[in-house]
Amino acid sequence: MNNKMPFKRSCCPITNSLDILGDKWTLLVIRDLVLGKKRYQEFMASSERIASNILADRLKQLEASRLVTRRAYQQKPARYEYVLTEKGEGLKPVLRALVVWGQKHFPSTKVIPTI
Repeated sequence: MNNKMPFKRSCCPITNSLDILGDKWTLLVIRDLVLGKKRYQEFMASSERIASNILADRLKQLEASRLVTRRAYQQKPARYEYVLTEKGEGLKPVLRALVVWGQKHFPSTKVIPTI
């Protein structure tokens, strides 16, 4: 499988990572996947209250970036669940680092133990 993707803006790895992850919602969807959420309504129940159109867009972007895969769990009506790919699983240490940084600088925040 060819893992090379064309650069959108530059060859900087931070720039390319931010092209996928650098909005307000994407890492929160990844966080929810790490915490075991798989289905659309589970994501919608998160305390951040993501709008359904934004959630649908982020899930499509994550699938296009090969960070998640979508699989049907019901045919009529069609319903899907989402799981992290190996590439998506590679973001776990990034989330852990953000938790450590956030705890240090925002001490009143709550830690989610499974990240």
